[in-house]
Order: sequence, then structure tokens, then C-alpha cells
Amino acid sequence: MKLPNLPPAETIALFLDFDGTLVEIAEHPDAVALDSATKVALAILSSRLGNALAIITGREIEVIDRFIAPLELPVAGIHGLQRRNSNGDIPVNSNTTAEFVAILKTRLSPLVEREDGLILEVKTASVALHYRARPELQQICLEACENAIEDLSDIELKRGKMVLEAKPNTADKGTAILDYMSEPPFSGRTPWFAGDDVTDEDAFDVVNRLGGVSIKVGPGETVATHSAESTAGFLKWLIEGADKLRLEGTV
Repeated sequence: MKLPNLPPAETIALFLDFDGTLVEIAEHPDAVALDSATKVALAILSSRLGNALAIITGREIEVIDRFIAPLELPVAGIHGLQRRNSNGDIPVNSNTTAEFVAILKTRLSPLVEREDGLILEVKTASVALHYRARPELQQICLEACENAIEDLSDIELKRGKMVLEAKPNTADKGTAILDYMSEPPFSGRTPWFAGDDVTDEDAFDVVNRLGGVSIKVGPGETVATHSAESTAGFLKWLIEGADKLRLEGTV
């Protein structure tokens, strides 16, 4: 399906996932790279959209900042548990506690130490178990994570591409978009969101209900209204769209 052209800049609020959408997925979370053309496109889009562009990701805000530097954009991190608005303020969800993270780290570390190739990513408000290098361990990892959170209240398990992430159930990517859409410069605009993973379905659903445009990047079942065949294909569309808006702004 051909992706639609971006509408006039003043009408759109653009939300973008990071891994698998703005960058290709890598074997290790630290191995991804945001290429210069994409970074330039983000800068153009943010400027032309009046800063109504935000990254909605499972990563922490400070990690995204390192990848997009010197840009500083609104970012919703850890699936909406962190959120930096257009003013640079970061209200942190009060239900995220170090105790919960420490418990899961203790419970899952033995598996990671025993099995080569597994990566335990410990964040401020979640714990992610990556098994991309050991896909045959998917069921073992799933059972380990389910057992680890079994007696923890208000903790959910998110399944992504070769990753399982335990996090508080108080926020997701959809609630992050709703929060942004309730405040300037996003309010009053039509939301567009692009993402590649099952963890993006909450956001697709919210955007659809708001009458916006949802874009699934890559294969897989989805509620998104549009799709791009690959990350490379989506980035080509994004860069071309940014260039078009840049030229319109010079008229």
C-alpha cells in the first residue's frame, strides 16, 4: 500500500517509534545507528511542524538523546512511563520503583548468566530480556519472565521482536500519544504514528480512534491503516516528505 503524502505542516502531529522505524534493528540494542539523512529529516520536520514531533519508544529518554544528538525532541520513553514534553519537562510516572526493577534483575540474571547470547536490559522503570541471538530460547525466556512477575502486582509483560519486557501497566505508547495530544503544540492537530512492533499496536489504536493515520513498518498483523514494507522504505518516504515540507517553507 502506498503511503499517503504528508498534509500541510500546521495540521499534523507526528509520532515515531525508534527501533525498527527510524533505525534498523540490530543484534544488540547499543549497535543501532541513526543515519545523518534521517537526523536531518527529523530536524526539518520538527521545525516545519512547530515542534509537534515526538519519538515514542521503549528505550529510556536519555538513551534516545544520545542517538539523536544534537537534536532535542519530545520523547516518550519506556513505553510511555517516561515523557518529555515540548518544554523539556519530564514528569515521571509515580508507580515506577527501583524495588520492582531490582527484584526482576535478581530473578532473571541467573538465566542470562547461564545462556550465552541473552541480554538483560535494566532500565529505570522496566526490565527487558533480549533473545535475538538465541531465538530457540524464546519459550524458556517467556516462561522465566512470566514466573518472575507472577507475584508482582500491576506489572505486565510486553512481547516485542525477540524481546520480552516487564513494566508497570500504568502507561503504554497509546497513553503517551493521548498525553501529547492534550497539550501544545500537538493539540488540535491530526496525529500520525509509525511503528514496527506489537508494542506499537496500542498507539495505532489510539491514533485510529482520533481519526489519524497509523503506519505499520514491516510485516505482521496490525490495526494500522497503512503499511510500509520495510524500515528502509519508510525512511525513504519520511526523508522525501521532510524535503517537500522544507521546500514548501521556502516559498
